[in-house]
Amino acid sequence: MQNRLYFNQIDTPRADKRKLVDSIRGEKNSVGYYNLPLQNIDEIMEFAERFDTSIESIVVLGIGGSSLGAKAVYEFLKPIEQPKRTLIFFESTDPLNIADLLKKINMKKTHFFVISKSGGTVETISIFKYIYAKNSNNSHYTFITDRGSNLDKFAKEIGSRRFYLPANVGGRFSVLSVVGLLPLVLCGVDIQLLLKGANNINQAFFEEGYLQDILLNKALFYAKNHTRYNINCIFAYSETLKYFTEWYVQLWGESLGKKQRHSTFNVGLTPIGLIGPKDQHSFLQLIMEGTRDKSITFIKLKKFEHEMYIPSTTLPHLESLDILNGVAFHDLINMQCDSVIESLKNQKEVPLDEIIIPAVNAQSIGELIYYYELLTSLVGELIDVDTYNQPGVEAGKIILKEKLEKQSFSL
Repeated sequence: MQNRLYFNQIDTPRADKRKLVDSIRGEKNSVGYYNLPLQNIDEIMEFAERFDTSIESIVVLGIGGSSLGAKAVYEFLKPIEQPKRTLIFFESTDPLNIADLLKKINMKKTHFFVISKSGGTVETISIFKYIYAKNSNNSHYTFITDRGSNLDKFAKEIGSRRFYLPANVGGRFSVLSVVGLLPLVLCGVDIQLLLKGANNINQAFFEEGYLQDILLNKALFYAKNHTRYNINCIFAYSETLKYFTEWYVQLWGESLGKKQRHSTFNVGLTPIGLIGPKDQHSFLQLIMEGTRDKSITFIKLKKFEHEMYIPSTTLPHLESLDILNGVAFHDLINMQCDSVIESLKNQKEVPLDEIIIPAVNAQSIGELIYYYELLTSLVGELIDVDTYNQPGVEAGKIILKEKLEKQSFSL
């Protein structure tokens, strides 16, 4: 993975950079995601080896961090690596969505992962109740939750398999934990390669490798300019990265949109996920000539595997587009990306950087995920927020439960 920065770097003394690295290194004792690349996965691999071969579909009942990361990995790899099983995510209480997804599965050939750290996630448990009423075969369910939660107690009582979330790994940082690894390995994803990719970035940062200065300079720029460039866009030039951008939106927004720890100021960088070249025809105009409040990261693939070429055909009245003849689609999409980067460089007021992924494989997406987790932690430290809590989200959950209690009492 390569990362090129196209903005003026913040002049920061080396001692201050070292202090920032030491602060992040110090979090390893209390923030668990840093250690996930080197975790022991024997229990997960044993579960996969003994798994019922008649199962055709894996369903994840979870929301936010319980689903977005695994979906990002699965959808990234799917066009290249044929999944061993279909992976489906129930993430919404929208009855139209629930009904549509249920049409796609055979209950008798489906295994359900019920994922809730607290064990009391309204969306997850409401959908689980509905499905469990239709299929109460307890062997078809595996529960991932906190040890001792009410969901853990329920799973124990019905005799279903339980896995526990690491106590110090938050939902949006949990994709490389059992939350993501279990459903992914059952669908044929090489989770060892996924973790190897994450560990490559871990070493490249903490062991003062090639990415340490890049990540520090990028985080310092974002933090120094977080009021001026308060919108951060990922512009990914591959449809395979669509769900990665959704994962990034949650990671970035829920981690950095906070009140500062040592003041009453509200801060944050608004995340936007874009897919090129599609969004060249929707959002690019705003970037090009709109308010100068956005930084852009372009992500592109070096190798697409499939070699497809535009036929050397002349079409009546469209002769001017014969310049496309014989061009490979993988070259065309990267030329489109490069052309947009070049056009924005000429603007001089739009901070840009470019990430190049070598290929579509588990190692590449593991690298990208861990890169963004580290970047989030660095920016959070610099803008003085608690990167790992989400009090704004919890407030809405409390109100919802109060409404439900009132409704239940009235019935």
